[in-house]
Amino acid sequence: MKILAVDDDPLALEILEQALVHSGHEPLLASDGAEAVQILRKEPVNMVISDWMMPNMNGLELCKWIRSQSFPGYVFVILLTARQETADVVNALSAGADEFLIKPFDVAELIVRIRTGQRILSLETRHVAIFALARLAESRDPETGRHLERIREYSRMIALELSRHPDFKNTVTPEFAETIYLTSPLHDIGKVGIPDYILLKPGHLTDAEFNTMKLHTIIGGETLGAAARQYSGVGYLSMATEIALTHHERFNGSGYPRSLKGEQIPLSGRIAALADVYDALTSKRVYKAALAHDVARSIILADRNAQFDPRVVDAFIAREAEFRDAAALFGEAREPVVTSCDGLASC
Repeated sequence: MKILAVDDDPLALEILEQALVHSGHEPLLASDGAEAVQILRKEPVNMVISDWMMPNMNGLELCKWIRSQSFPGYVFVILLTARQETADVVNALSAGADEFLIKPFDVAELIVRIRTGQRILSLETRHVAIFALARLAESRDPETGRHLERIREYSRMIALELSRHPDFKNTVTPEFAETIYLTSPLHDIGKVGIPDYILLKPGHLTDAEFNTMKLHTIIGGETLGAAARQYSGVGYLSMATEIALTHHERFNGSGYPRSLKGEQIPLSGRIAALADVYDALTSKRVYKAALAHDVARSIILADRNAQFDPRVVDAFIAREAEFRDAAALFGEAREPVVTSCDGLASC
């Protein structure tokens, strides 16, 4: 792993370099925070070990700068310092440091801290693996574009808004919002079991074909459910199972595959249902044009209490400006959208 070591003391920097090389890492070296910033702008680095007291830009300022950036992955920061007061520790952690090591440090202890950082960073690969799995399923449908990116953004927006609702204050935690962001792209994983002639049909499905298409919820739910049972302590697998199985259930009980109604539908499924429908309405398909946001909005409002939990609809309305922004950010090159409800029975 590439690790950036930052220290204005040449001897300390040499010790860091040797420790990193001996532990199998690739060191990058900087003599102060400003030089570290230049390296971080050019090199993919996931860990920084920095002295606190340095000229130009000190370690605390470097931490704050790192946390202000949008790097592709998380950057784990270990701060080295002779400061030992509680206030100093609080300042370092508040600035964004993950570990705090007192100088002069023991090399063996530093290696242990690096391994701790590697374990934490490895959790991020879980996100990558899950999204790659979702992409594999979606790759069979060339029309979906950046559907997965939009679905997870929409789902997290709704969850964050619902966290403000008194009905969900103990349910929708920051962890819930992050988990639904992670797992909502797996909603259609069961489509890997649907034949191509149905999945890729350029037009409306027959009743028999539609019944086969419905099976993707059961296939996805059973597949992810088996993993959730084997690893019972892994919460994200449970939510992924819920979403795959229930994102086509309807609040009034007319959905599939189990005709669940109201609170019988897991909240994660109710959230993903609206996110999925909004994206389907506002995206172009071979059999339909993309609808404008206002048209999609009117359709969703008309299905309040029918297809959708009214509180989920309210959360969508509260965040609709962010929905527009996400649709634009993760959008495709589209033909002009339909801007009127004329001829649309569901408006």
